[in-house]
Amino acid sequence: MTEDMGSTVPRRQLGRTLKQLRTEAGVTLDAAAVALECSRQKVWRIESGLGVVRSLDVKAMCGLYDVRPDLVGALVGLASQTKAKGWWHAYGDAIPEWFELYVGLESGASRLRFYYEAMVPGLLQTRDYARAVYDHRSEVTYEERERLVELRLQRQALLTRRLPPAPRLEVIVHEAALLRTVGSRAAMAEQLSHLIEVNDLPSTSIRVLPLSAGLHRGVEAGTFVMLDFPTGNRNTPEPPVIYSESWTGALYLDRPDEVAAYETIWDSLTVLALDEGQSKRMINKIIGEVHHG
Repeated sequence: MTEDMGSTVPRRQLGRTLKQLRTEAGVTLDAAAVALECSRQKVWRIESGLGVVRSLDVKAMCGLYDVRPDLVGALVGLASQTKAKGWWHAYGDAIPEWFELYVGLESGASRLRFYYEAMVPGLLQTRDYARAVYDHRSEVTYEERERLVELRLQRQALLTRRLPPAPRLEVIVHEAALLRTVGSRAAMAEQLSHLIEVNDLPSTSIRVLPLSAGLHRGVEAGTFVMLDFPTGNRNTPEPPVIYSESWTGALYLDRPDEVAAYETIWDSLTVLALDEGQSKRMINKIIGEVHHG
Protein backbone atom coordinates (compact mmCIF):
# COMPACT_ATOMS: atom_id res chain seq x y z
CA MET A 1 0.00 0.00 0.00
CA THR A 2 1.46 3.32 -1.06
CA GLU A 3 -0.20 5.07 1.87
CA ASP A 4 2.16 3.40 4.33
CA MET A 5 5.26 4.59 2.48
CA GLY A 6 7.50 7.29 3.81
CA SER A 7 8.37 8.74 7.19
CA THR A 8 5.70 8.40 9.86
CA VAL A 9 7.06 11.37 11.83
CA PRO A 10 5.26 14.33 10.15
CA ARG A 11 2.01 12.34 10.00
CA ARG A 12 2.16 11.47 13.69
CA GLN A 13 3.02 15.03 14.68
CA LEU A 14 0.19 16.46 12.60
CA GLY A 15 -2.32 13.91 13.90
CA ARG A 16 -1.31 14.49 17.52
CA THR A 17 -1.67 18.26 17.18
CA LEU A 18 -5.05 18.09 15.37
CA LYS A 19 -6.43 15.73 18.03
CA GLN A 20 -5.27 18.10 20.78
CA LEU A 21 -6.87 21.10 19.02
CA ARG A 22 -10.16 19.20 18.56
CA THR A 23 -10.18 18.24 22.25
CA GLU A 24 -9.42 21.82 23.33
CA ALA A 25 -12.26 23.05 21.10
CA GLY A 26 -14.67 20.61 22.79
CA VAL A 27 -15.53 18.86 19.51
CA THR A 28 -16.15 15.09 19.57
CA LEU A 29 -14.87 12.77 16.85
CA ASP A 30 -18.44 12.22 15.60
CA ALA A 31 -19.26 15.95 15.59
CA ALA A 32 -16.05 16.67 13.65
CA ALA A 33 -16.96 14.03 11.04
CA VAL A 34 -20.46 15.48 10.58
CA ALA A 35 -19.18 19.07 10.30
CA LEU A 36 -16.44 18.06 7.86
CA GLU A 37 -18.84 15.87 5.85
CA CYS A 38 -16.59 12.83 6.04
CA SER A 39 -16.49 9.52 7.88
CA ARG A 40 -15.53 9.20 11.54
CA GLN A 41 -12.87 6.74 10.33
CA LYS A 42 -11.21 9.41 8.16
CA VAL A 43 -10.88 11.86 11.08
CA TRP A 44 -9.55 9.06 13.29
CA ARG A 45 -7.00 7.98 10.65
CA ILE A 46 -5.70 11.55 10.28
CA GLU A 47 -5.42 11.94 14.08
CA SER A 48 -3.66 8.57 14.33
CA GLY A 49 -1.07 9.55 11.70
CA LEU A 50 -2.04 6.66 9.43
CA GLY A 51 -1.63 8.22 6.01
CA VAL A 52 -0.88 11.16 3.76
CA VAL A 53 -2.96 14.22 4.70
CA ARG A 54 -4.32 16.83 2.27
CA SER A 55 -3.85 20.49 3.16
CA LEU A 56 -7.55 21.00 2.31
CA ASP A 57 -8.56 18.68 5.17
CA VAL A 58 -6.16 20.42 7.58
CA LYS A 59 -7.61 23.85 6.71
CA ALA A 60 -11.18 22.55 7.19
CA MET A 61 -10.32 21.04 10.59
CA CYS A 62 -8.52 24.19 11.72
CA GLY A 63 -11.54 26.28 10.67
CA LEU A 64 -13.84 24.05 12.73
CA TYR A 65 -11.57 24.25 15.80
CA ASP A 66 -11.01 28.03 15.45
CA VAL A 67 -7.21 27.70 15.23
CA ARG A 68 -5.12 30.89 15.04
CA PRO A 69 -3.83 31.71 11.50
CA ASP A 70 -0.09 31.25 12.13
CA LEU A 71 -0.69 27.76 13.57
CA VAL A 72 -2.92 26.90 10.58
CA GLY A 73 0.01 27.83 8.33
CA ALA A 74 2.39 25.61 10.33
CA LEU A 75 0.01 22.63 10.17
CA VAL A 76 -0.61 23.05 6.43
CA GLY A 77 3.17 23.10 5.99
CA LEU A 78 3.39 19.89 8.01
CA ALA A 79 0.68 18.27 5.85
CA SER A 80 2.81 18.97 2.78
CA GLN A 81 5.56 16.85 4.40
CA THR A 82 3.39 13.77 5.05
CA LYS A 83 4.41 12.26 1.70
CA ALA A 84 8.13 12.51 2.56
CA LYS A 85 10.15 9.28 2.46
CA GLY A 86 12.90 10.23 4.92
CA TRP A 87 12.39 13.40 6.83
CA TRP A 88 14.61 16.41 7.32
CA HIS A 89 12.95 19.41 8.95
CA ALA A 90 14.87 22.52 7.88
CA TYR A 91 14.36 25.71 9.86
CA GLY A 92 12.83 28.35 7.62
CA ASP A 93 10.95 25.91 5.37
CA ALA A 94 7.17 25.37 5.31
CA ILE A 95 7.12 24.63 9.05
CA PRO A 96 8.29 27.54 11.25
CA GLU A 97 10.97 27.04 13.87
CA TRP A 98 8.65 28.04 16.73
CA PHE A 99 6.42 25.06 16.02
CA GLU A 100 8.21 22.61 18.32
CA LEU A 101 7.91 19.30 16.50
CA TYR A 102 10.35 17.40 18.66
CA VAL A 103 8.57 18.31 21.91
CA GLY A 104 5.43 16.44 20.83
CA LEU A 105 7.44 13.31 20.15
CA GLU A 106 9.33 13.59 23.42
CA SER A 107 6.18 13.95 25.52
CA GLY A 108 4.65 10.86 23.87
CA ALA A 109 7.68 8.61 24.37
CA SER A 110 7.89 5.77 26.90
CA ARG A 111 11.68 5.57 26.73
CA LEU A 112 14.21 8.28 25.89
CA ARG A 113 17.91 7.66 25.27
CA PHE A 114 20.25 10.63 24.91
CA TYR A 115 23.86 10.71 23.82
CA TYR A 116 25.27 14.23 24.23
CA GLU A 117 28.78 15.07 23.18
CA ALA A 118 29.22 18.80 23.86
CA MET A 119 26.50 20.05 26.24
CA VAL A 120 24.10 18.91 28.96
CA PRO A 121 20.81 17.78 27.30
CA GLY A 122 18.01 20.38 27.35
CA LEU A 123 15.80 18.05 29.40
CA LEU A 124 18.36 18.20 32.22
CA GLN A 125 19.38 21.87 32.04
CA THR A 126 18.93 24.32 34.93
CA ARG A 127 17.49 27.77 34.22
CA ASP A 128 20.88 29.54 34.40
CA TYR A 129 22.57 26.96 32.16
CA ALA A 130 19.74 27.16 29.58
CA ARG A 131 19.86 30.96 29.68
CA ALA A 132 23.63 30.90 29.08
CA VAL A 133 23.11 28.60 26.06
CA TYR A 134 20.73 31.12 24.48
CA ASP A 135 22.89 34.11 25.57
CA HIS A 136 25.48 32.69 23.22
CA ARG A 137 23.14 33.36 20.27
CA SER A 138 23.31 37.06 19.50
CA GLU A 139 20.47 36.82 16.95
CA VAL A 140 17.94 35.81 19.65
CA THR A 141 16.11 38.72 21.33
CA TYR A 142 15.69 38.88 25.12
CA GLU A 143 11.96 38.01 24.84
CA GLU A 144 12.66 35.05 22.54
CA ARG A 145 15.39 33.82 24.85
CA GLU A 146 13.13 33.92 27.90
CA ARG A 147 10.36 32.07 25.99
CA LEU A 148 12.82 29.39 24.82
CA VAL A 149 14.17 28.93 28.35
CA GLU A 150 10.62 28.57 29.75
CA LEU A 151 9.72 26.03 27.08
CA ARG A 152 12.85 24.04 27.91
CA LEU A 153 12.01 24.04 31.62
CA GLN A 154 8.34 23.11 31.00
CA ARG A 155 9.49 20.03 29.05
CA GLN A 156 11.19 18.75 32.20
CA ALA A 157 7.83 18.14 33.90
CA LEU A 158 7.58 14.86 32.01
CA LEU A 159 10.38 13.41 34.17
CA THR A 160 8.18 13.48 37.28
CA ARG A 161 4.68 13.16 35.82
CA ARG A 162 2.27 10.52 37.14
CA LEU A 163 -0.02 10.02 34.14
CA PRO A 164 0.98 8.87 31.67
CA PRO A 165 3.91 7.34 33.59
CA ALA A 166 7.21 9.21 33.28
CA PRO A 167 9.35 7.84 30.44
CA ARG A 168 12.42 5.77 31.19
CA LEU A 169 15.30 8.22 30.70
CA GLU A 170 18.80 6.95 29.91
CA VAL A 171 21.51 9.56 29.36
CA ILE A 172 25.12 9.11 28.32
CA VAL A 173 26.93 12.44 28.42
CA HIS A 174 30.54 12.94 27.42
CA GLU A 175 32.95 14.11 30.13
CA ALA A 176 33.91 17.06 27.88
CA ALA A 177 30.36 18.44 28.20
CA LEU A 178 30.72 18.47 31.99
CA LEU A 179 34.13 20.17 31.90
CA ARG A 180 32.95 22.96 29.57
CA THR A 181 31.84 25.99 31.64
CA VAL A 182 28.50 27.33 30.38
CA GLY A 183 27.59 30.58 32.12
CA SER A 184 29.28 31.35 35.45
CA ARG A 185 31.22 28.88 37.60
CA ALA A 186 28.36 28.97 40.13
CA ALA A 187 25.83 28.19 37.40
CA MET A 188 27.97 25.28 36.24
CA ALA A 189 28.28 23.87 39.77
CA GLU A 190 24.49 24.14 40.17
CA GLN A 191 24.00 22.36 36.83
CA LEU A 192 26.29 19.49 37.80
CA SER A 193 24.53 19.14 41.18
CA HIS A 194 21.19 19.04 39.33
CA LEU A 195 22.41 16.06 37.28
CA ILE A 196 23.06 14.14 40.49
CA GLU A 197 19.57 15.04 41.80
CA VAL A 198 17.86 13.95 38.57
CA ASN A 199 19.81 10.70 38.60
CA ASP A 200 18.10 9.86 41.91
CA LEU A 201 14.69 9.74 40.17
CA PRO A 202 13.55 6.10 39.91
CA SER A 203 13.17 6.09 36.13
CA THR A 204 16.40 7.92 35.29
CA SER A 205 19.98 6.83 34.59
CA ILE A 206 22.80 9.31 33.90
CA ARG A 207 26.20 7.93 32.92
CA VAL A 208 29.40 9.69 31.90
CA LEU A 209 31.50 8.65 28.91
CA PRO A 210 35.07 9.47 30.03
CA LEU A 211 37.65 11.20 27.86
CA SER A 212 39.86 8.18 28.48
CA ALA A 213 37.52 6.12 26.23
CA GLY A 214 39.36 7.65 23.26
CA LEU A 215 37.85 7.46 19.78
CA HIS A 216 34.42 5.77 19.70
CA ARG A 217 31.31 5.53 17.51
CA GLY A 218 29.66 8.46 19.29
CA VAL A 219 32.37 10.79 17.94
CA GLU A 220 31.27 9.95 14.39
CA ALA A 221 27.53 9.84 15.13
CA GLY A 222 27.48 13.07 17.15
CA THR A 223 24.68 13.99 19.56
CA PHE A 224 21.42 12.07 19.08
CA VAL A 225 18.20 11.07 20.84
CA MET A 226 16.44 7.70 20.55
CA LEU A 227 12.70 7.73 21.27
CA ASP A 228 10.60 4.59 21.88
CA PHE A 229 6.82 4.74 22.18
CA PRO A 230 4.26 2.77 24.21
CA THR A 231 2.58 -0.09 22.35
CA GLY A 232 -0.90 0.96 23.53
CA ASN A 233 -3.82 -0.85 21.93
CA ARG A 234 -2.76 -0.27 18.33
CA ASN A 235 -2.22 -3.16 15.91
CA THR A 236 0.92 -1.48 14.62
CA PRO A 237 2.85 0.27 17.42
CA GLU A 238 4.50 3.59 16.68
CA PRO A 239 8.02 2.90 15.39
CA PRO A 240 11.01 4.28 17.31
CA VAL A 241 12.51 7.57 16.08
CA ILE A 242 16.11 8.76 16.02
CA TYR A 243 16.40 12.55 16.33
CA SER A 244 19.57 14.40 15.41
CA GLU A 245 19.79 18.19 15.39
CA SER A 246 22.10 20.54 13.52
CA TRP A 247 22.39 24.32 13.27
CA THR A 248 19.97 24.57 10.34
CA GLY A 249 17.50 21.79 10.98
CA ALA A 250 16.79 18.37 12.41
CA LEU A 251 16.87 14.84 11.04
CA TYR A 252 14.14 12.37 12.00
CA LEU A 253 14.93 8.72 11.18
CA ASP A 254 12.40 5.91 11.61
CA ARG A 255 13.24 3.19 9.07
CA PRO A 256 14.13 -0.16 10.75
CA ASP A 257 17.66 -0.24 9.28
CA GLU A 258 18.36 3.30 10.53
CA VAL A 259 17.07 2.52 14.03
CA ALA A 260 19.13 -0.71 14.09
CA ALA A 261 22.30 1.23 13.19
CA TYR A 262 21.79 3.60 16.14
CA GLU A 263 20.99 0.67 18.47
CA THR A 264 24.47 -0.66 17.61
CA ILE A 265 26.04 2.73 18.38
CA TRP A 266 24.11 2.98 21.67
CA ASP A 267 25.19 -0.52 22.74
CA SER A 268 28.84 0.35 22.06
CA LEU A 269 28.53 3.53 24.18
CA THR A 270 26.94 1.68 27.12
CA VAL A 271 30.00 -0.60 27.19
CA LEU A 272 32.40 2.38 27.35
CA ALA A 273 30.45 4.60 29.77
CA LEU A 274 31.11 4.60 33.52
CA ASP A 275 28.37 2.97 35.61
CA GLU A 276 25.98 5.19 37.60
CA GLY A 277 28.05 5.07 40.81
CA GLN A 278 31.32 5.90 39.04
CA SER A 279 29.56 8.64 37.05
CA LYS A 280 28.23 10.21 40.25
CA ARG A 281 31.73 10.22 41.74
CA MET A 282 33.16 11.84 38.62
CA ILE A 283 30.47 14.56 38.59
CA ASN A 284 31.10 15.29 42.28
CA LYS A 285 34.85 15.51 41.58
CA ILE A 286 34.21 18.05 38.78
CA ILE A 287 31.93 20.06 41.12
CA GLY A 288 34.80 20.24 43.59
CA GLU A 289 37.15 21.47 40.89
CA VAL A 290 34.63 24.11 39.72
CA HIS A 291 34.31 25.41 43.31
CA HIS A 292 38.03 25.48 44.00
CA GLY A 293 39.46 26.06 40.50
